[in-house]
Amino acid sequence: MDYSTLGHSGLSVSRVCLGTMTWGTQNNQADANAQIEYALAQGINFIDTAEMYAVPPTADTYGTTETIIGNWIAANPGRRDEFYLASKIAGNGLKYIRGGGDITGEAIIKAIDDSLARLQTDYIDLYQLHWPNRTSPHFGKHAPGRIHFTDVDTAAHSAQMLEILQALDESVKAGKIRHFGLSDDTPWGINEYVRLAEQHKLTRVTAIQNEFNLLHSKDWPYLIENCVHQQVAFLPWSPLAAGALTGKYLNGARPEGSRWSKAQRNGLFRDTEQSNAAVSAYCDVAQKHGLTPAQLALAWCNQVDGVTSTIIGATSMDQLKEDIDAFAITLNDTVLADIAAVHREYPVPF
Repeated sequence: MDYSTLGHSGLSVSRVCLGTMTWGTQNNQADANAQIEYALAQGINFIDTAEMYAVPPTADTYGTTETIIGNWIAANPGRRDEFYLASKIAGNGLKYIRGGGDITGEAIIKAIDDSLARLQTDYIDLYQLHWPNRTSPHFGKHAPGRIHFTDVDTAAHSAQMLEILQALDESVKAGKIRHFGLSDDTPWGINEYVRLAEQHKLTRVTAIQNEFNLLHSKDWPYLIENCVHQQVAFLPWSPLAAGALTGKYLNGARPEGSRWSKAQRNGLFRDTEQSNAAVSAYCDVAQKHGLTPAQLALAWCNQVDGVTSTIIGATSMDQLKEDIDAFAITLNDTVLADIAAVHREYPVPF
């Protein structure tokens, strides 16, 4: 297993981060225990979760994944320091989470305490804002016309960010969290938090996790360049585009028990004619070079300059093993050229 430094934190995290969002829906406690043990044995020392999980998010499954991780921590005394644990506060829009309201300083303090209780730990290594209070170009909203940036009151939003930052700083000083990060945010979001931290001498943003994969590469190069020069770790989530890049959903297939066979909060926005054509082309590239489609997609993501650690998730041990093994693969220039040719043909397929 290879390791990278998590932004400016000095923490050395594995290039693979174990995602957990299916624990509590598609995976039970025993499954989660097995995944944690296997991941740790492979040298993975980075686990990511969120208060909102399991997914698809519902009032009934809210907090379930953190509870499952907490059960493992409680059953394995003395092993908490084997990994860095990341979690997130949910943003606005979910009525069963703080009435669907914005992230505020007060919400930060309460959410951290609640997560610590579910996780049965005294601290969270990386605490992230799941999505910003303003609408951002994520979750399929990146097409021109979907968002009107001029609708945002910049001064009011910046003041709200300062309040959030002050609560995060208070939580760092209290030892409840070690570092904070963003998720589903933009270069402006990163830089405004950096500016506010410098101006007010508060804790500095350490990482950002955004969707990043062969079907959704909009963060290259602008946001990733920003991350490199600001010493903010870039953590891709959904490197397989919610499973699409494995090819298992081609031609309308919906394997029983798969994520796309279940209700989707945002709809299957990745399932477009262009996306299916792109996936088919990437599958052809993988076959040509003796790789599985998942190996191709994950190895590509790992080799993008500026990526710190890629968040993977699996519902079976076979999937988990294949995904982790993909990070030992180095794609040569010929493979990368074939991938680039497909990417030029389908740069924004959904």
